[in-house]
Amino acid sequence: MESSSARPVASSVLTAFRALQARDAELAKRAVAARVNGELRDASCVVTEADTVEPVLPEDPDALEIYRHSTAHLLAAAVLDLFPDTKLGAGPALRDDPKGGFYYDFLQEKPFTPDDLARIEKRMREIANRNAPFRRVEMSREEALQKFSADELKCYFISDKGGENPSFYTLGDQFIDFCRGPHLPSAGRIKAFKLLSVAGAYWLGDERNPQMQRIYGTAFFTQEEHDAWLQQREEAAKRDHRRLGKELDLFSFTDEVGSGLALFHPKGALILHLLQEFLYGELLACDYSLVRTPHVASSRLWETSGHTAKYRGDMYPAMQFEDEPLEYQLKPMNCPFHIQIYKAQPRSYRDLPIRYAEMGTVYRYERSGVQHGLLRVRGFTQDDAHLFCTPETLESEIIGCLAFARKVYATFGFDYKIELSVRDAQDRSKYLGGDEIWAPAEAALTKALDKLGLDYARVEGEAAFYGPKIDIKVIDAIRRAWQLGTIQVDFNLPQRFGLEYIGPDNRAHAPIMVHRAILGSLERFFGLLIEHFGGKFPVWIAPTQVSVLPIADRLNERALEVARQLRSAGLRVETDTRSEKIGAKIRQAQLRKIPYMIVLGDREAETGDLAVRTRSEGDIGTLSVAAFIARVTDETRRRAVTP
Repeated sequence: MESSSARPVASSVLTAFRALQARDAELAKRAVAARVNGELRDASCVVTEADTVEPVLPEDPDALEIYRHSTAHLLAAAVLDLFPDTKLGAGPALRDDPKGGFYYDFLQEKPFTPDDLARIEKRMREIANRNAPFRRVEMSREEALQKFSADELKCYFISDKGGENPSFYTLGDQFIDFCRGPHLPSAGRIKAFKLLSVAGAYWLGDERNPQMQRIYGTAFFTQEEHDAWLQQREEAAKRDHRRLGKELDLFSFTDEVGSGLALFHPKGALILHLLQEFLYGELLACDYSLVRTPHVASSRLWETSGHTAKYRGDMYPAMQFEDEPLEYQLKPMNCPFHIQIYKAQPRSYRDLPIRYAEMGTVYRYERSGVQHGLLRVRGFTQDDAHLFCTPETLESEIIGCLAFARKVYATFGFDYKIELSVRDAQDRSKYLGGDEIWAPAEAALTKALDKLGLDYARVEGEAAFYGPKIDIKVIDAIRRAWQLGTIQVDFNLPQRFGLEYIGPDNRAHAPIMVHRAILGSLERFFGLLIEHFGGKFPVWIAPTQVSVLPIADRLNERALEVARQLRSAGLRVETDTRSEKIGAKIRQAQLRKIPYMIVLGDREAETGDLAVRTRSEGDIGTLSVAAFIARVTDETRRRAVTP
């Protein structure tokens, strides 16, 4: 039986929409949803005079997610209209995802074709033109399980995530699915959308489960925003790191090595080395201590840390050897190792804060369906750090981490945005520890952000299982957001591992642990850099900074001599001595995106000067060898972002 929330609301009943309408009719008309006492709700929800009701307008940070989630439901309604026997999986909006704004998983034997996508999109527009309303339906768990007993997918969500009174949403005659909402008032509010692609996805991400069909789409409030996104998508395709990685000979993947395990070629490995060298210098300047830890550890370590209980699905299976009673596992994270280093000797409050940093390679079992070049791999290196501090120094350590991140991102010319990720208010079973641990951790992060005057969004349900965190997302050259930095406060692991320091009261206290990464996965950051710069790396990290191009074979020896001079000054140089015309050599250097080209002709061989070109400006004139070395060396020292 449907609850009263599914029936037409009597005119005498106060809804969020009517409460907003009484204040400002135009504001209410624009509202995507409402915040009732700070909680996101449908505009049609019933409220009281005592409730605080605020509109969620299109410019609100949460509005686009609600809009896209509603468009995902519109997609599902259209699929059920056209393919009535289809079963529905998950259908979320996607945050900052390069594939678009939403997806929906469908269980159907017949594969969707491009023609099917066109039919589905047409039906979506028909439903939207009818202005079908989104209606919320609530029922007891028992009623829901009975009503959907023939649909094992819905029953799973009802049992696992529904609570005592699960909610559902309807749209049109066929569609009803488990969902917490909120949604738009009606499908007529959805104006600009497009279905993008179909991919395979296992139910619950488990290869042992049925394979579903995942339809990706995107949606925007206006056609102008939609068209701008499509243009951005075209530009992103030109910058795709997988294509450029192959063209520039940076990295590869092979079936012989295994899925999601990258091989870095000499040029790619050199870029990674330069990135790590830069980070090591910054770490030492900020009084971090460098550590190094193994790639495997006893399963007991992961049981104590909580990873076995909370993270098992992302870990590789345990290994056991005949003569050892212990099992071993590849490490998914570095933190338990750094804890063991802390425990290696007694600690005093005078020793704290202690900052351990490591470029530590970890291994996570990423499903094949989510792997994406360097952006999602199974083995990757984190610029990981763990800080052990006292309650008195926690705020200053968080501020220090934020300052470190700002400096690093500025080096690459990145803007960024910040999110404060906290627990899911409705489901706290997946987190370690209670309010007495989480409340002060959230308060410390909030206070540090406020003290620095940084803008941030509070995001429910995105905390790590052991503590809240600050997530930093950088904005690349075509305005895409990438999750990179994270600063996580952890009261749990110090307690689980029995960490102590002796305080000024001569008593033992548990330190506070801060997990901190700036670039995150170096592999993922490398992929980001390729796409951000379009393969045109800044001079300081370009694997080849200068290409010397003699115009004829008779000048090859002089070209090799110039290359030796530049190389002895610390520049990374190559010489193109092929028997090709100079135009072909220049084009090849441009295709390889080398920052500087030296065109060496008879005049330059006679005078000893260099005719210099850049990949962005072309011919910039003649420089002496010393002046050219000074120019490139200065750009490298300053870590200039151009040319």
